[in-house]
Amino acid sequence: MLPTLPRLSDYDVSPHNGFLPDEIPLDILPDQYYQPWETVVRNFQSLILAKRLRRIVDALPVLNTDLLLTEAEWRRAYSILGFIAHAYIWGGDRPADIVPPSISVPFLRACKHLELPPVATFAGVCLWNWRPLFNGEPADSLDNLATHMTFTGSLDESWFYLVSVAIEARAGPVIPMMIEAIAAARRNDSNTVVQCLRSFAERLDEIGSLLERMYESCDPHVFYHRIRPFLAGSKNMADAGLPNGVMFDDGTGEQPYVQFSGGSNAQSSIIQFFDVVLGVEHRPTGEKRPDAENPSLSGPSHGFIQDMRNYMPGPHRRFLEHMESIANIREYVTANRRNRALTTGYDACLAMLRSLRDKHIQLVSRYIIIKSRETRSHSRSLSPKQATTQRVNLANTMARTGSKKLRGTGGTALIPFLKQARDETGEPAIDAWARRLLNNGPAEIGASFGVDDGVARMGKVAEGFNGEVEVVGLAGIWSVDDSEGGICHW
Repeated sequence: MLPTLPRLSDYDVSPHNGFLPDEIPLDILPDQYYQPWETVVRNFQSLILAKRLRRIVDALPVLNTDLLLTEAEWRRAYSILGFIAHAYIWGGDRPADIVPPSISVPFLRACKHLELPPVATFAGVCLWNWRPLFNGEPADSLDNLATHMTFTGSLDESWFYLVSVAIEARAGPVIPMMIEAIAAARRNDSNTVVQCLRSFAERLDEIGSLLERMYESCDPHVFYHRIRPFLAGSKNMADAGLPNGVMFDDGTGEQPYVQFSGGSNAQSSIIQFFDVVLGVEHRPTGEKRPDAENPSLSGPSHGFIQDMRNYMPGPHRRFLEHMESIANIREYVTANRRNRALTTGYDACLAMLRSLRDKHIQLVSRYIIIKSRETRSHSRSLSPKQATTQRVNLANTMARTGSKKLRGTGGTALIPFLKQARDETGEPAIDAWARRLLNNGPAEIGASFGVDDGVARMGKVAEGFNGEVEVVGLAGIWSVDDSEGGICHW
C-alpha cells in the first residue's frame, strides 16, 4: 500500500506561503512580563554600538516561558533570544563563550518546544522575522516586506533576510502543486504531471530572478564586514576565539560546551523540497557517483545537507521525511521517457534548479571570495601593532592565521561543495541531450537554456580557486577538511 499524501496543516506548512507562517509573525510579545526582552531588542543597535549589551543582558531576570501561549509567541521568543544570544557572543571586541542564564534558560526551553538548536537559524532570522508593509499586498514582493529585527539596523541586513523571505513566499504554492503532481503520477495522469512540471520550472525561474535582486540593496562590503560576523555559529570557530564552542549557562553548572553551525540558507526547507520532489540526490562533498550511466536510487547520504535538517523546525523536518517516502516524479518520468512533453518538463525543472545554483555561485563569489581576498590583502599591509589591536571578528580572523583552506559558513569546503551540489542537480535528467548539457559547465547550459552568461563567468572564477585560497564564509568558517557547513549552501 502506498504511503498517504501529507496534509500540509499537520506540518505547519501553508498552501500559500509554504514554510512561512500564514499569520504575520508577531512584532512584540503581548504579555508585559516579557518586556525586558522586548526592551533590549528595541534598543538593540544602540546597545551593540555602545558596547553595553552584555552588561544589560547579564542584569536581566531569568524569565519563565509559561506565559508563551501560542506558536506565534514561541516563535517570537525564539527569534528574540537567538538575536540577543548572537549579539552577546559576537558583539564585543572578543567573543563571549558563555551565554548567561537570563538568555540561556528561556532560549533552551524555546528550542525544545520548537525542536530547534540554540542558534540564530534560518527560521529565526528569516521565516519568523518579517512583516508586510501593506496587508493587502503579497508576501512574495520585495517591495512589500520589512524585518522586525536586525543586528545592525542597516538596509543591507534587512534586504539580505527579505530576499530569502520573498523566495520562500514565491515558492510556497509549488508545494501543494507538486503534491498534486505526485498524486497524478500515481493515477497515470501524465497531462497533469506535465502541467505541474511546467509551472514548477517557471516558478524556479522567478525565484532565480528574486535571488539576483540581492545586489540591489545589500552591499558586499557591508555584508561581509558588518552583518555576517553576527550570524556565525560556534562550530569550527577556534580561530575566531571559540575553541570549545559556547556554553549556555542554565545556572546548574553542569552545562557542557556545544558547537552548532551558523544560520544557513541550507536550513531552508523549500530548497530541500525542490531536491526531494525532483529526485535530486546529494552525496557528501568529494564522494563521486558510483555509475554515471545508472545512478543509484538509494536514500540520501547523511552529509551536510542532511545534517541541516536538524536546524529546521521539527514539523518542517518531518514534512521533508514524509515527502521522501512518496516522491515519485523522477521514477514516473523515467518509466514514461517516450512522452516528450513529460521528459521536457522534468528536464526543464532540473535546468532551472541548476540555473538557480549557478546564480548562487555568482552571489557567493561576490559576497565572499572577492571580499575575502581584499581582506587578506589588507591584513598583509597592517603593522604588527595594528594587527594585534585589531578587533577579533570573522572578517579578519582567518586573514591573520595564514591558512590556505577555502572555508565557508558552517564548516564545509566552499567551492567543491557548491560545484558538486550544482552538478548533482543535473544527474537525473532523462533526455540524453539535456543530460549532456546539464552535466557540462555553466557556459554550455547558459547558451542552451538562457542562463545569464555572467553567472557562468562568476561560477568559473569561483571554481578556479579550487579550494586553494582560504575564505571566511557568510556566517562562520568553511574547511576543506570538514563535512559540515553554513549559510551559502544550496
